[in-house]
Amino acid sequence: MRLENDLDFPMLGRRLQAAWERAFVGREEELGVFRSALRGACSVLYVHGPGGVGKSALLRRFEQEAAAGGRPVTMLDGRTLDPTPAACEAEAGWVLDDERGVLMIDTFERVQGLEGWLRERFLPRVPVGALVVVAGRVPPDMTWRADPGWADALQVMSLRDLGPADAVALLDACGVAVEMRGPLLDFAGGHPLALSLGAAVAIKDRQASSRWTPTQDVVATLLDQLVGEVPSPAHRHALEICAHAYMTTEDLLRDVLPDDAASLFAWLRRLPFVESSSRGLFPHDVVREVLEADLRWRDPQGYADMHQRISGYLADRIPVASDACVLGAVGSLFYLHRAVGSTSEFHSWRGDGEVYEDAFRPEDTPALVRMATEVENDESAAAVAFWTRRQPGAFRLYRRTETGELAGFCSWLRLHEPSEEESAVDPIVATAWANARAIAPLRPGEHLAVGRTWVREEYGGMSPVMDLMQWRAVGYCLGADRMAWSFMAMRSDDPMREYLRHYDMRDLGEHAWLGETEYALFAHDWRAVPAQAWLDRLDRLLLAGTEETSAAPAPRLAVLSQGEFTEAVRKALRNLSRPAELAASPLTRSRIVTDDAGSDPAKALRRILEQAIDGVSEDPRAAKLHRALATTYLHGAPTQEIAAERLGLPFTTYRRHLVSGIERVCQNLWHREIYGR
Repeated sequence: MRLENDLDFPMLGRRLQAAWERAFVGREEELGVFRSALRGACSVLYVHGPGGVGKSALLRRFEQEAAAGGRPVTMLDGRTLDPTPAACEAEAGWVLDDERGVLMIDTFERVQGLEGWLRERFLPRVPVGALVVVAGRVPPDMTWRADPGWADALQVMSLRDLGPADAVALLDACGVAVEMRGPLLDFAGGHPLALSLGAAVAIKDRQASSRWTPTQDVVATLLDQLVGEVPSPAHRHALEICAHAYMTTEDLLRDVLPDDAASLFAWLRRLPFVESSSRGLFPHDVVREVLEADLRWRDPQGYADMHQRISGYLADRIPVASDACVLGAVGSLFYLHRAVGSTSEFHSWRGDGEVYEDAFRPEDTPALVRMATEVENDESAAAVAFWTRRQPGAFRLYRRTETGELAGFCSWLRLHEPSEEESAVDPIVATAWANARAIAPLRPGEHLAVGRTWVREEYGGMSPVMDLMQWRAVGYCLGADRMAWSFMAMRSDDPMREYLRHYDMRDLGEHAWLGETEYALFAHDWRAVPAQAWLDRLDRLLLAGTEETSAAPAPRLAVLSQGEFTEAVRKALRNLSRPAELAASPLTRSRIVTDDAGSDPAKALRRILEQAIDGVSEDPRAAKLHRALATTYLHGAPTQEIAAERLGLPFTTYRRHLVSGIERVCQNLWHREIYGR
């Protein structure tokens, strides 16, 4: 379309132009760059950005401004342009003879193959004073920047989303009611196309409310406009993984999608709507949301399978992550659950950088004590002073990046046995021990943990400080070795209480008092519901797509004392050939079985007992004990007397061997129950 300095449009054209003008908001900085280019600041302006970000709308405004200034303008569209040098020169060659000419090429990604010809053959012939504007999804090739001849002639403009105020202005221009703007902005952010499509649907839907979500038609349109066709199903899968994960690395792709991970990662890296950071790749927010929504709608089982593979990969890295990497590892895992209401309500997701975690140093003690006094009371401050001396490594501090000011701190105390001194200073610790003893005492080698938080009022509730504290807590719980109980102390007015219930941490047992303040101890028995079962429950909550499942507890394991465990093993050995009796054994709900069980815990228990008997033979000194066990329980001796006869042993000798063998089996299985394999 060629424009001179008159704007005498036909009637429909005028209406379209008026609509475009109403819908165009912001972009003052970009318009300033274009006006400078018209005055000779550069000869080529290269605009790039993801689909739907407003490149075409911006070029229309550029076109209007140039024409209003008396400059002849030609607008070419890569979608309709024959991608050959001859065709391009036939359409645009006039600008070679007009030093006031302005040539604009939109949707350049459709004719990206012409980039080299444009740079090397066409543009050098453009007269000084003329201006060429190129707009596409793909940034200019690095050859432009490497060539010193283009240093002054080329200006590159990376077009991003609208700012918050401009996004609201766009919805206002579209006529969106005030109460509808929140959910639209949550979905689309500042992405112009997503905002416009969502606004059109929301305006037509009179039943829409503050719980608006994009329709499948909106999702499909955005997918087509933003993503388009992909080379293969494997590429589509890689893109869906990139949308679901917080950051995508080649290592993650290799674990979830092992074939061609390197080439798929390289392909993702080149996409115009995918950006890079020091931690990996991530897509534009709107692309992320529409890919997620489309896969969940189109292939729920495929979405569930993908989620579980990514979740498993991330969860496996938390226990082995260095202390400095734990927060990032947990944050990446929790990001997978951002669609669950209770997760989103208690996470700010405001990004990195506003606050940071800092290690405790002895000189920090006075500041921590002062804060504990300010946000709680003197008794709390006294406990902080005590524990900073007793367990300094239990404390983490959270500071504002801008000023270094202390915004909050937390502690995770690791306790192996009750102490009268500790209980006297800290009633919360005393109550945690009392509750553990009353419900399910610790077994040898186990410990319990007590968590506390102190946060300035302005950072309470949903804030970056609370995000980091939550991730530290989860990282501790998932990474702790042989932790029996975790207790989180919460005041009655703390909004995080509901969040803890959502994550299967319950207000159990007695409450504690520090001064005049009452604290509930939200507890989780990690022996009864181990880390993997806890994570599986979170996955069910996400994949079910409803908050109702939050009431469904994770399957609980039996937490047996050593005496109870030994008696259960003895009874199971006697019933080794009776499946019904084995199925009723509490051992089927113990760690030794659930770690190995398939669909039939009774069969798993029998296999484990048989393996334990065979394991006794690995010690040459225990050969007699193994023969007594095998003859009695594996070879079908109907009575112990007959077993003794088969072994050719006096009954008292046989019994001594058998009892010693049973003790060996019980000890080995108990060690496995407590310490794992």
